[in-house]
Amino acid sequence: MAPLLKFTGKDLQDISWEEWIEQKPEVLRTLANQWFEVIKKMGSDVQPIFHDNYPIGCVDEAPFAYVNVYAAHVNVGFFYGADLPDPKVLLEGTGKRMRHIKLRPDADIDEEAIKELIHHAYLDIKERLLAEPGF
Repeated sequence: MAPLLKFTGKDLQDISWEEWIEQKPEVLRTLANQWFEVIKKMGSDVQPIFHDNYPIGCVDEAPFAYVNVYAAHVNVGFFYGADLPDPKVLLEGTGKRMRHIKLRPDADIDEEAIKELIHHAYLDIKERLLAEPGF
């Protein structure tokens, strides 16, 4: 198994949520805030960070989910999303590991399915951390 991606020291950006969200389209701010709150509340061990100018939820420096805002949609993304169960087929992307969901303010959102994906991503990163040598 490849070593886990971890963000430490120089990888971290000193950006506040308020500073970041204020720069995003107003119509998308509520969506971004809603889903980053869900990510942060997965467990007391979740560390919210900024890397590459977007907010990420980490456990022991290992990222599991993020939120990013674009011109017309919000992405809720998963660093190991290709391995997550996705019975509602919400995940998009073709990369080796990462997947995301595109949320638009005028579209129906299956909130329970998204919460389940975030929960699975959180449990998945905890399992990956436990499987790391020396943990």
